[in-house]
Amino acid sequence: MEATGAELGYRVHPLSRLWDATKAVWTFYRWQPLGAFSLTVLVAFALMGIFAPVIAPYHYAETDILHRLEGPSLKHPLGTDNLGRDVLSRIIWGARVEMLVGLGAVAVSGFTGTVLGALAGYFRGSLDWLVQRYVDIQMSFPGIILLITIISMFQPGLIQVMVAIGILLIPAVTRVVRSASLAVSSMPYIEAARTLGAPAWRTVLRHVLPNVFPPVMVAVTTQLGQAILIEATLSFLGYGVPPPQPSWGALLGPEARKDMLKAPLLSVWPRLAIFLAVYSFNMFGDTLRDVLDPRIRRAMSRSPLPRPFGQGHRRPEEKSRGHRPFPLPVGRRPRQPRY
Repeated sequence: MEATGAELGYRVHPLSRLWDATKAVWTFYRWQPLGAFSLTVLVAFALMGIFAPVIAPYHYAETDILHRLEGPSLKHPLGTDNLGRDVLSRIIWGARVEMLVGLGAVAVSGFTGTVLGALAGYFRGSLDWLVQRYVDIQMSFPGIILLITIISMFQPGLIQVMVAIGILLIPAVTRVVRSASLAVSSMPYIEAARTLGAPAWRTVLRHVLPNVFPPVMVAVTTQLGQAILIEATLSFLGYGVPPPQPSWGALLGPEARKDMLKAPLLSVWPRLAIFLAVYSFNMFGDTLRDVLDPRIRRAMSRSPLPRPFGQGHRRPEEKSRGHRPFPLPVGRRPRQPRY
């Protein structure tokens, strides 16, 4: 393993670090095109949500009655709804709501599911039995009925929708973390920590949780798309984020359904936004699984397909022979110099 300039005591120029980061990004875009495309779409949606007041041409509640139910034009690129509100502006502002709901719901499900799954997999016994029964009971209820029940118990709002969706997604994370925690808890270093008298909380925090982090990241990334889809379903039924806050599901709600025959494009743009967001989260989750799962990395390293990002670093002797800075295909090895 080669030592870097910083490890040898040399000063590393900022442009050198920028060049290394650029090469890493280019390698990722080359060897994981779907994951790179998904990441680009997600970054675009995140920037839309953050800078919605700057990017959106109009406020989401601004009306223009004289131009209601119009098609795309220079003034309104995606048309207007039944109240004359700009559809493009409402989709841009809706990206903020969707991202907030997705991140909030995943934060609830990820934290709770990780804690329950790690404790159940490490301690086992009666605690594991209780956690498993809770997961089975919750998964036996229809999801949409459980969501409507939770939201109906409180005043509708953005935080209530986040918490309700997060509670619905807890069992999936709990099962993933529990299975990974069971495998990690039987490792020799866990037995060594127990033998040395390390407290249980320290063993879980220092040894179990860091080793179950990759599957948790994959599950959480995939659940972001599920959270957006669930929120769109709730808003479509009238149980989502209350008006006047725009959401992509609300753009397909009862008011939009009345005017779909007069302005059919009203239902196209929100569906396209939901499709792109959910598809991008799913594809990015698959990319993270390929990058973080060592079993998939080993399987792909033996296959003739391109290797995932992060594999196939050049050997030291390849640098002087002018090889391209990307992994060599499987089966081809650099020629050794003859002396």
